[in-house]
Amino acid sequence: MTQPVPAVPFRHAVVTGGAGFLGSHLCERLLATGTRVTCMDDLSTSDGGNVAHLRDDPCFAFVRHDVSTPFTTSDDVDLVLHLASPASPADYLRLPVETLRVGSAGTGHALEAARRTGARMVLASTSETYGDPQVHPQPESYWGHVNPVGPRGVYDEAKRFGEALTTAYRNAYGVDTAIVRIFNTYGPRMRRDDGRAIPTFIAQALTGQPMTVAGDGSQTRSVCYVDDTVRGILAVAGSDLPGPFNVGLPEERSVLDIARAVAAVVGVPPDVEFVGRPVDDPSVRCPDITAIRTRLGWEPEVGLAEGLARAVAWFRSTAPGAGHSGHGDPRAGAAGEHVGSGRAVPGR
Repeated sequence: MTQPVPAVPFRHAVVTGGAGFLGSHLCERLLATGTRVTCMDDLSTSDGGNVAHLRDDPCFAFVRHDVSTPFTTSDDVDLVLHLASPASPADYLRLPVETLRVGSAGTGHALEAARRTGARMVLASTSETYGDPQVHPQPESYWGHVNPVGPRGVYDEAKRFGEALTTAYRNAYGVDTAIVRIFNTYGPRMRRDDGRAIPTFIAQALTGQPMTVAGDGSQTRSVCYVDDTVRGILAVAGSDLPGPFNVGLPEERSVLDIARAVAAVVGVPPDVEFVGRPVDDPSVRCPDITAIRTRLGWEPEVGLAEGLARAVAWFRSTAPGAGHSGHGDPRAGAAGEHVGSGRAVPGR
């Protein structure tokens, strides 16, 4: 059993990238605590269906906007969660310049919004700041091993710059900031064509295709179920600590083992096809969560088997022809359109 929804002492939260996989779960959880939520997203990597079920909640508002351009918020905003960014390699390789802009200009605009209203601003950073790590597991004190001119560099360096800018705003302007470094997260609402391992494996196993494993599959990952990741982010948001904090499951498995676990949950033989390994693909990845565990009492609770069972059930229920597509129209129109009671508008 996961812990109850934590009390979050916020009146009104702006969640950039809120229509994405992780952002939509954060919007949902914040609404459950009684927080008003303005979800801001340009829908460049989603169709808005992840938040369609929230559209009739009077405390929810959707604003279609690219945060790489300025925006303002209402004066009552006291939390800015900045998640906006392509997060899948398939997306940031397709949108390299946009990824760098949202990590730089977008982070700056989120910080300015928090500075103006006195809000707490939480930057959703990533384990990718550690690159292909030479220290294992990775503590927050590790500076990383990143190739800035490799294909993954646009995402890694965008997040590293975002961390530096967030820290500078805290030191120079006194903005109440925090940084969370999110490790691989999975669960319901991931796109089938997301390109990351678990949704790819599930989609392939459910349709009778071999699961494509990069290299020999010996590279390791730590995969955290989305509900646990959301609890971790909100634990940091509800504190007064700046971080950075690793948020992830401190257990590593080989990618091949993860594929076999997916096959077992789906109930099919572990049919695997080995394919070429991407450039700069990390060999190991596992968080040291000592800081968040000791300072905030957070640790993951959902094991891989249970998490995969939940994810597979969602993929099955939203498969084409299953009667529920998992997508919908969040009543978003042209850039800057408002839906609901929130107040956030593009800058002029």
